[in-house]
Amino acid sequence: MNDFFDNEEYSKIDFTKKKIKKGEYDNCTFSNCNFENVHASNIQFVECEFINCNFSNAIVTHTAFKDVDFINCKMIGVKFNECDAFLLQFTFKECQLNFSSFYQLKIPKTIFNSCNLEEVDFTESMLQNTVFEKCDLKNAIFDRTNLEKVDFTTAFNLDINPQENNLKGAKFNKQNVVGLVSIFKVIVE
Repeated sequence: MNDFFDNEEYSKIDFTKKKIKKGEYDNCTFSNCNFENVHASNIQFVECEFINCNFSNAIVTHTAFKDVDFINCKMIGVKFNECDAFLLQFTFKECQLNFSSFYQLKIPKTIFNSCNLEEVDFTESMLQNTVFEKCDLKNAIFDRTNLEKVDFTTAFNLDINPQENNLKGAKFNKQNVVGLVSIFKVIVE
């Protein structure tokens, strides 16, 4: 039987040394915790907040993130595509998400605010109405991705092939629209 944790605060816990208990965490706050390389599989996080945590290379197989906020977290190489897709909903603010994967995930209306998303894999993801506010998308992979009504107006370093992705209603600015035509090897001055 899994444990249930409600309205608890976890601060400065190194889960590489102290194993995280399997169960459901509701309305919990994790601040300055280390989950690096931790097997955080089969855990439910509901309406939780992670602040200044290190999730790099954490294993999140079948982990549920339902209405979860990540703030200033280091999350390099996390395979979100392996987590529980049922009611999956999260936001990211000032997070390092380099080399992470959202492959084939349905995560519409997700907010990425001031995040580094270098080489993140969004292949075949459903990102309708997502916002990439002030995000670095250097070498991020968009392949057969649904980007309908996505807001890229303040994003930078993006490179998206309009022939391979659904961009209907997506918003860009004059500077980053160049990332849509780079595939054609044209020169924009």
